[in-house]
Formats: sequence, structure tokens, C-alpha cells
Amino acid sequence: MSLASRKASEKAHSTRSSLNEEECLLNKKFTAHISGDVLIAGFFPLFYIELQSSLGPQANTALKISYNFNNYQLVLALAFAVEEINKNPHLLPNTTLGFSTYSTGEKDKFDFRNLVFSLSGEDLIFNYNCKRGIHTLVALSGPSGTISSECATLFDLYRFPQLNFGHFDPVLSDHRRFPAVYQVAPKDSALALAMVALMVHFSWNWVGLMISEEESVNPAKYPEDYYLALLWIKYFNCTFSESSCVTWKNCPANASLEWLPRFLFEMDMLEESYNIYNAVYAVAHALHEMLIDQAEAQAVGNGRKLVFSPSQLHPFLKNTHFNNPAGDQVILDEPKKLVAEYDIVNFWNFPEGLRQVVNVGTFSPSECHGHQLSLSTDMIEWPIEFTETPKSICSENCGPGFRKSPQEGRPACCFDCIPCPENEISNKTDMEQCVRCPDHQYANMEKTQCLLKSESFLDYQDPLGMALACSAVSLSTLTAAITGIFVKHHHTPIVKANNRALSYILLISLNCSFLCSLLAIGHPNTATCILQQTTFAVVFTVAVSSVLAKTLTVVLAFSAATSSWTRMRPWLVSGRPNFLIPLCTLIQLIVCGVWLGTSPPFLDTDAHSEHGHILILCNKGSASAFYCVLGFLGSLALASFTVAFLARNLPDTFNEAKFLTFSMLLFCSVWLTFLPVYHSTQGKTMVAVEVFSSLASSAGLLGCIFVPKCYIILFRPHRNSLPAIRGQTRSGRKKSTQ
Repeated sequence: MSLASRKASEKAHSTRSSLNEEECLLNKKFTAHISGDVLIAGFFPLFYIELQSSLGPQANTALKISYNFNNYQLVLALAFAVEEINKNPHLLPNTTLGFSTYSTGEKDKFDFRNLVFSLSGEDLIFNYNCKRGIHTLVALSGPSGTISSECATLFDLYRFPQLNFGHFDPVLSDHRRFPAVYQVAPKDSALALAMVALMVHFSWNWVGLMISEEESVNPAKYPEDYYLALLWIKYFNCTFSESSCVTWKNCPANASLEWLPRFLFEMDMLEESYNIYNAVYAVAHALHEMLIDQAEAQAVGNGRKLVFSPSQLHPFLKNTHFNNPAGDQVILDEPKKLVAEYDIVNFWNFPEGLRQVVNVGTFSPSECHGHQLSLSTDMIEWPIEFTETPKSICSENCGPGFRKSPQEGRPACCFDCIPCPENEISNKTDMEQCVRCPDHQYANMEKTQCLLKSESFLDYQDPLGMALACSAVSLSTLTAAITGIFVKHHHTPIVKANNRALSYILLISLNCSFLCSLLAIGHPNTATCILQQTTFAVVFTVAVSSVLAKTLTVVLAFSAATSSWTRMRPWLVSGRPNFLIPLCTLIQLIVCGVWLGTSPPFLDTDAHSEHGHILILCNKGSASAFYCVLGFLGSLALASFTVAFLARNLPDTFNEAKFLTFSMLLFCSVWLTFLPVYHSTQGKTMVAVEVFSSLASSAGLLGCIFVPKCYIILFRPHRNSLPAIRGQTRSGRKKSTQ
């Protein structure tokens, strides 16, 4: 509302006002006042004035006054408390309280003038009191802590008591900066806890907080109240009587502030109003005690009036401790203050802008944890668009098995839910980080808990382990049976052919290779780990070198039959091919000795290769030594295959070379296939591949070399005779010479 002067201002407020009404309002000087022996100065944000400049041909500067009639309740609370105390014969019996109110606020340009006026009674006259016989004893300021701190810049110079009626402000608790400021409100240190408890109760994390910085009355009762007169003129169309600025005319019968809409004037008592009520009573009690103290110190009956200054009130204000008429405790000394308890209210909305404030719960910080919040949820009325308790979250909770991932550039309550990585868990809601399971545990499929890993190895009770063990025992039994057949028919030509001793050595080594496979099945230990590798290396070296010796024997026998006997006879008679077996075995033993001496095989565990299991396995130790063993075996096998392949077309009587060729071809194929498969598997499957390769290669040698001979011995005995062999020999020679 723009004004060129106070008179123009009042005219803008009510276009129906007469000149008499405007003059009456001007006489009230923008204040509310009740006379008394001792005055309380109230600084309330009732209006603020701004200068506005208009452009154009008739440019001028005007004043804009903006009113906050809701804060008028603060004036009424002050008036009510003063009148109630003045009627109390036991409190300040010979002294009456009065008050004057001044508008102040962060936008008000006349704050300083009002402060000076409250102290001296005139504008800008310091250190002089123009209010003859009247004492302004204390100032009430608020509700913003900023307003109180600005007032304190002047009041503290005179140690003038100042009571803040707003919410408890920690800044004003600094008594070095504000030595004359007292806070009426209880400590709000638990306010944040109360809000958090309410948010937790409703599972809210995305909320907005509206924080304020900031009764039926007859206007004729307060003739010096500018704001009440303005309300009656503006909203009830009242006018002053022509003869007086005190009486009214044209007012509705029984007009009341209750008729005003709630957005304009709140009928329910504000917390700040209650604090003003307590502040006035605190001043009255402190003044009462000070007057009693002075009366006792002064000689009785001297007839002099008690004289005091506002600064004398400080020790009495600090020690003020009483229960107000409502029974609530009032303490101004901050260390003695109790932590505030809070009412939780809900606004019930009705048609035509009406509403009702309903108490739906409380928060008591003094109660034990979990019982501080008491809330009647069924009494809460949500807005019409909500059929149930509204959800107020930016992101849904991340359940167990997930972790929160903050969304860049958004508040902390906005996040994405990311599944926990492999072998990590989260067993609570909204965890910031997943927790990795220890090595002996693994995460379940839901990633919510760590389970104990079970040991895994190629066990006899495992179907695969049982199948391999049965195969090894069966092949060992078959080898023993073939050995028995050869021993029983050791005098027959087919057994004698190709060096009978080499056949026995080969059969024994094959039997040992089948049985050595059992060392890899079952729970491993250090001994079995070492025996697995060394016995494998030695036994297979004996077997392959025996095959090489047999192949050389075949070649020497054929050479003796087709060339000069004297030249080949020493080789066959001396059995020189048989010396290959101990020679090759000695070389392999040396390699194994170096292996065991430098980096032997050992028992190891692998907790990462197989989900949910700890693999118990034998570590090869030195990989280089292991491949040296395989390389030496491969060299013997290749040599045996090459010699056998070259001798495959010898006469039929001596032609064991074909079977040796097939056996070594199968042997080499198995172990060439073994290498890539072995390195592509892990765990007990790797062990199974190693066992299977050992059994398959040994079975290939057994089947290709000895099964055909057993077939002739058992089912074609007529072919296992000297005449038959001689006949075959002659026919073979003819074929070879043609």
C-alpha cells in the first residue's frame, strides 16, 4: 500500500474513513499502549515500511506499509498477562504494570528510532529519560533471534534487560556477546530429534520444512491500540464517534476477532504468545523480589519512594524460577532450563477456509529411547488426494543384497540400488557398502548372508570319484589276470616271443599305474600329494621304456633272421635293449629328486575357483619340474612310436610292432588331449581329468599289446604252437623276399 504521508496511508487502509477517523489513528502513533508505574517495551514485527519511487512526469517517493495482523496476537498476549498480574493482589500489590509496543523487523527502517524512543521517551535523546515518573524496565523482542540480536546492540550498552520470546536460539546463548539477553522458550535441542523421530515413524526421507522466523477483544477497552483500531475499521467497517477517538459507531453487534478468517488472524495461541505470557510473569516475579529486597534494605517509614534502574533487575531475572498460572515451570537461567517437550499438531481443514488445529501426539526427550514419540495415527487427517499415509521418499529403500549408489548432483536421500558384487553381502536395509565374505565363507544367491563353504575334493563317495576308482580297480584286476595267464603259459611260443621278461615288467608297471590312480581320489594330504607325482613319473617311465625296449627287441629279432646272425646275436643274447628301462628310470628319478628338493608338491586350498566350496587339492609345487617329467615321458613315447611305426611291416611271426604302434599312438593321443583339457578345468574336475588320462593311456597299452596275445592263448591255442609259428615264419620270409 503506497502512501505519501501517514494521512495518505490511513486513507488507503479504509476508503470509507472520514477525516476524523484518520486523525484518531494518527493520534495512536502506530503503537499499542497501557499505562502503568513500570512499563514493558514490546518489539514485535507488526508492520514494516518501505520507500518506493515512481517514475514519470509526476515522479514522487511514497511509503509502503505492510501489516502482519497474525502477529497482533502477540500484543494481545502481552495485554492479557499485564491485566492478569495487575489484578493479582499477591504479585506487585502496590505497583501496576503497563506496556508500549513498537514495530520492528529486518525490513523496518525505523527500528533504531523505536529503540531510542523506548529508552528515553523522545527520538534520538541518549542518556536522558523524558518519561517523568515512568520506568521502562525491560524489553521483549522476537520472534526472530536476528531481531533480538539487533536490539541488543543498543540495549547492552545500558545493561537493559531484554527477553527473547521466540524459539530457543543457540546464538543468543553466548552471554559474552549478549550479556543482557534472556530466552523464555525452553531449550529446543531435541527439536531435530523430534522431527527425525516423526520422519522415521512414517518412513519419510524426502521432506520439506517450513520454518518461521518470526482471541476475542473489545476495541473500546484499548483506546491507545493503533492496530486494534485499524482492524475494526478495515474489516468491520467501524468508525469513531464524532466527539471522541475512544468510542465507536456503526460496528456490528458483538463483533469479535473470531469472525476474521484464520489466514488473517489465528485464534489458537501461538507458541510465541505463550512465551510472551511467561516473560511478563517472569518480569513481574523478578520485580516483586527486587522491590522486597530494596524495602528490607531501606529504613522503614522514611517516606521515600523506591528508586531503581533496569540493570538492577538482572540478578533477580537470572534466579527467577516459578510455576505460571497454568502450572508450567518457567526458568530464565539457561543452565537450569529443561529440554522442551513438543506437541504434534495436525490441521483439519473445513470449507470456506476454516481449519482446526488438533493435537495428535507428543515428543518427550526425557523418555527412554523408543518411547519418546507418542502418536495417534488414526486422528491424523491427510489431504483429500491421499487415501493412506503418504510416502515421501526420493528413492525406494535398498533391501538386503543391494547397496546404495548416490545419484550425482542430487541430495543424499536420492540413490540407486546396486546388487552386491560376487561374494559380497548386505544384510540390512540401505547399506552404503557391501561386506565381503571371509575366504572360508561364500555369499548365498540373494547376497544376504555368508554361508560356510564345504570342502570339495574328488571323493570316493562322489559319483565321478567312485566311477574312476572302480575303473582303476577293474583294470588292475584285469592286468593281474593277464599276468596270471602269461605266467601260466610262460612256456608257449607267443609268450616267449619278444622277450618274456619285458612283458612281465610292462604288466607290473601297468598294474602299478592303475593302482597309483587311487592316490588322487579321497581327501588329499602331503604324503599323497608327493606320491601322486613321483609314482606317476616313475611307473610311466618304466612302462614306456619297456615298450621302447620291446620295440627294439622286435627290430633286432627281425634283423637277426634276415642278416648275418653273428652280427646281431650279441645284441639279442646280451639283452642290451633291456638296459633302457633302468637307464630311463634313473634319469626320471633324478628329475623327481630335483623336484622334491627344490619345490615339492604340497597340500593346498582354493577358496575362489568354485562357488560355495573350498577346493582341497595338491599343488604341483614347481610347474617347471612337472612339465620336465611330462616332457621326458613324451620323448620316450615319441621314440617308441617312431621305432614301432618303422617296424610295422615286419613278418607276421614277429610282428608285435603293429600292436606297439597302435598302443603308443593311443598313448600319445591321450596325453596330447590331456594338456589343453587339464588347463581349462579346475577343482576336482581337473583331478578327474588327470586320473582319467592315466587310466586311459595305461588301458590303451594293456589292450593293444596284451589282449590280442591273450585271445590267441585262450581261444586259438592251435596258433600258439611251434609248427604253426614256423609255418608262419616261412610264409613271412617268402613275402619279405619277394
